[in-house]
Amino acid sequence: MGFLEECEAVLGSRDLYALLGVPRGASEGDVRRGYRRKALDTHPDRAGPGATRAFQLLGKAYTLLKDKDTRAAYDEHGTVDEESDVLSQDCDWEQYFRMLFKKITVEDVRKFEKTYKESEEELADLKQAYVSCEGDMDGILETVLCAAIEDEPRFRATLQAAVDAQELPDFPAFSQESKQKRQKRRRKYTAEAKEAEAHAKELGLDGSDDTLQALILKRQENNKNKMDSFLADLESKYCKKGKNAGPATKKGKGKK
Repeated sequence: MGFLEECEAVLGSRDLYALLGVPRGASEGDVRRGYRRKALDTHPDRAGPGATRAFQLLGKAYTLLKDKDTRAAYDEHGTVDEESDVLSQDCDWEQYFRMLFKKITVEDVRKFEKTYKESEEELADLKQAYVSCEGDMDGILETVLCAAIEDEPRFRATLQAAVDAQELPDFPAFSQESKQKRQKRRRKYTAEAKEAEAHAKELGLDGSDDTLQALILKRQENNKNKMDSFLADLESKYCKKGKNAGPATKKGKGKK
């Protein structure tokens, strides 16, 4: 079975761009970020050992697209060279993955939040979330990075101004949201905050960075898919690329 055929069998598509969730005209940075998100979703530590092959295939798809020559050949012919070094090498893709992207820390989260909130980047993300969620504030708060219930008044004022200026469409879910739904949302977030605080106390934490880690872990426990997506997007925005190097070649066969 060829590489593209295996991608279709394991990942559901033989289109390398679709595998990374990016359009064909994507920039190098977009391709890298797309790989980051998809690789996080299929990393064996998160998705289980059964995802190992999917993780490996994504690594190969990324290396094929990040190289200008192999990408140009794929764009022109829709095929890949099965004899290429990328496809023939027995690579440690996990080591390659960790080399490209440093592991995010609690301090990284704090620094990112400080620079992200009320920035042009947040504004662009907020408007995009408004359109994709069709004005539903529940979805907006879940989509925008670092968003909390305390941000809702600020978000609402910003979006209303954009609607009034006809920069955004007037979705009924936004302009006609009921008072009851707003109250329900606040009760939900208040309950989650209390639960996280109780969880921190159970672990004997004191409000330091460890408490933030406990909150993140608790949110993962309560809503794993949502939190994984949050961390993936956060890391793709915040983390910097490491040294420019290809995947390390192993002398023997490895487990990943």
